[in-house]
Amino acid sequence: MANEKIGEANMESNERLQKVMANAGVASRRASEKMILDGMVSVNGKVVNELGTKVSGSDVVVVAGKTLDTEKKVYFLFYKPRGVITAASDDKGRKVVTDYFKKIEQRIYPVGRLDYDTSGLLLMTNDGDLANKLMHPRNKIDKTYVAKVSGIPENEDFKKLRLGMMVEGKKTSPAKARLLSADQKKKKALVSLTIHEGRYHQVKKMFDAIGHPVEKLKRETYGFLTLDGLTSGDFRELTHDEIKRLKSK
Repeated sequence: MANEKIGEANMESNERLQKVMANAGVASRRASEKMILDGMVSVNGKVVNELGTKVSGSDVVVVAGKTLDTEKKVYFLFYKPRGVITAASDDKGRKVVTDYFKKIEQRIYPVGRLDYDTSGLLLMTNDGDLANKLMHPRNKIDKTYVAKVSGIPENEDFKKLRLGMMVEGKKTSPAKARLLSADQKKKKALVSLTIHEGRYHQVKKMFDAIGHPVEKLKRETYGFLTLDGLTSGDFRELTHDEIKRLKSK
């Protein structure tokens, strides 16, 4: 059985084989029926040539030597709590984001990452093509963070953030930055920062560079998506329109 995969069926459970093939872009439904009758299709290692055959996402369908991707694609918006690893597993036994999705049948994984001590919006899916697309630098997806920082940044600090600044020998892209609130007594401030880059620890390093280290960090938006209606540890499925908008980027 070949390892190469074709198509994505996006199927519900127990659908007719020819419909699954057509949904995955193998061929039209009529042409798919002919391929089945011609013995070109196998299910779980057995050639099938009956048009009434039904398959589910757990079945392995091979068409002309290539495996069909029959697992239903799922998409979730997750409010990641602090103290959770952005990974599918952890060799130190720490809590990971997939621990919150144990009732989900599909094997999902995070799109990008948030630090262990950072909370906020994280996408979870089993759609590798979309995940890779969203993470590619050319897409320049805005991500807004709210940071609690030591000290109170001044206008010159915000100017540096907005124009771009040198961080570890490389200039950052222009960002959107504004002061949300300031506690003069405690010498703390809440700052909103919107960037489209995704360098390692970038937000923390940008605030370090202006002399205002991050004490607490939360990602509030990812493109047009927000945390509205969710509390820490909650998740929801993306709507059809939201998925369509993400795929159109």
